[in-house]
Amino acid sequence: MEKVYLDNAATTQVRDNVITKMQEALSQMYGNPSSTHSFGRSAKTAIESARKTIAKYLNAHPSEIIFTSGGTEADNMILRCAVRDLGVKTIITTKIEHHAVLHTAEDLEKEAGIKLQFVRLDAEGNPDLNHLETLLEADESKKLVSLMHVNNEIGNILPIDEVCDLCHKHNAYFHSDTVQSIGHYPWDVKKTPVDFMTAAAHKFHGPKGIGFAFIKRNSGLKPMISGGSQERGFRAGTESFHNIVGLEEAFTSAYDLLEDEMAYVQDLKQYFIDRLKQEIPGVALNGLSGDMEKSTYTLANVRLPIDPQKALMLLFHLDIKGIACSKGSACQSGSEGVSHVLAEILKEEDLKKPSIRFSFSKFNTKEELDYTVQVLKSFVEN
Repeated sequence: MEKVYLDNAATTQVRDNVITKMQEALSQMYGNPSSTHSFGRSAKTAIESARKTIAKYLNAHPSEIIFTSGGTEADNMILRCAVRDLGVKTIITTKIEHHAVLHTAEDLEKEAGIKLQFVRLDAEGNPDLNHLETLLEADESKKLVSLMHVNNEIGNILPIDEVCDLCHKHNAYFHSDTVQSIGHYPWDVKKTPVDFMTAAAHKFHGPKGIGFAFIKRNSGLKPMISGGSQERGFRAGTESFHNIVGLEEAFTSAYDLLEDEMAYVQDLKQYFIDRLKQEIPGVALNGLSGDMEKSTYTLANVRLPIDPQKALMLLFHLDIKGIACSKGSACQSGSEGVSHVLAEILKEEDLKKPSIRFSFSKFNTKEELDYTVQVLKSFVEN
């Protein structure tokens, strides 16, 4: 049986060099980074080296990089601390954000009494920036705007520089969940001056359980986790040293190889879309995922012309054929009903048709995509 992994937006295969680096860290550098002896100092030096490496690629200051367990923790930390420490009274977001942002904002509405407002979306899932400005102008309350750079289900790319400008014009903080774009697009936090952003290593061929928050210097945020002085006092707890080393290796590889790997994966996505349209009449792409300029090159959200009853068996059928993909975010794969993202942008009759997210990486091939298209075609026709 063919085995085809097309769920890279959920998580990615770890690079061999990353595994090697982590094994070396586990076997040779096992000291506690907070210990003052040579074993601890070696580990601490490697952590600070990783922080400097990441900061250099982002054009940030090393003190602005805080290691976390991943994107969800980083999103929670930033939103909660902004309300607690910065006097934020209003959070402005959209209804198609990752649940790490949506649920946290909803919790803060209940727990802290903040005002939660949603930017209107067009039919393809793009936020209405005129409406965003209206919300920013509405009152004098301290505001935090939280909009993801690349949507994890439909791939739409936010015009992030325009949002930065709007937020700064109206003296609002700007947080962007950049989990789907860090490691896939170049970044410069001086040219795109976000206040806060988040990343997860497992989205760019690194280990799970490690990521980071970018927190602009002198932001005023205080620690969410109390205890020791790790992460310059911002996040207590013994550092996950081997994961941090793995993150650094994956991050470095992602950006050193970015131009070639981006071109390769872009070609895969275009090839997949072209083959789908050739072989399956009536196929559609959700959001902007069919637009190679306005959506990420790493995924396509495909809507198939299938009867709703038959659609119930589609993911099972693909799995039986060895094809891994998803109907939306892996974080909500156990939940019932349609994707909250698609529910906001699709008409009711289109929601009844199956929508599948296929996401690509450097490890995929056109032969795998040919096989996937043939499996889909056979399912649709039989």
